[in-house]
Amino acid sequence: MPHPNLEQLSTQLESPNSRDRLLALTSLREVPAVEAVPLIKKVLYDQHLPVRSMALFALGVKHTEECYPILLKVLQTDPDYGIRAAAAGALGYLEDQRAFEPLVHAFYEDTSWLVRFSAAVSLGNIQEPRAREVLTQALNSGEVVLQQAAIAALGEIKAVESINDLLQFVQSEDWLIRQRLAETLGQLKSDKSISALKYLAKDSNPQVSSTASLSLQHLEESSN
Repeated sequence: MPHPNLEQLSTQLESPNSRDRLLALTSLREVPAVEAVPLIKKVLYDQHLPVRSMALFALGVKHTEECYPILLKVLQTDPDYGIRAAAAGALGYLEDQRAFEPLVHAFYEDTSWLVRFSAAVSLGNIQEPRAREVLTQALNSGEVVLQQAAIAALGEIKAVESINDLLQFVQSEDWLIRQRLAETLGQLKSDKSISALKYLAKDSNPQVSSTASLSLQHLEESSN
């Protein structure tokens, strides 16, 4: 694939048309991080929120020394909850262990469920075992989207110790939670996981039952 023209992309990022700016950001995915980040920074404070969100996401997949402090500042200071959530999500993509404390703080302190959701997902993405306590609390939050995020994240960090906390969702009324649980149990090898997955494999929802069957297969293959 030919290298995108950086000068053209730089000009496109200054276009008054937000669609042009979004397309330029998309093209920067093909550009090495050291060259892409200075261009991404041109639209970090764009007036069009989707452009800002995409710029933050782009920083999450471009690993340079600049990316972490920029995303951290946005997470901690931006007045727009959607932008804070985008920054929290991008920190997870960086997989930088330094993000653990700020993400935990965002989970506990931010007033927006969307930011808290993104923080929980990212705690799984950075695969920090210390996240188990906060994610277990998220299971008990009573907020379905936070529970979904926490269930998935506990699988990411391989929190076998949390199986008993997770099993309370085997009979959840929300099939998306049961499906997420089936995915997570496939990453937590134990007798209890296998037993729960066999139960979920008979679930009335085909999405849940097929996910549980795949997870069982994965656990069996990992035993061989």
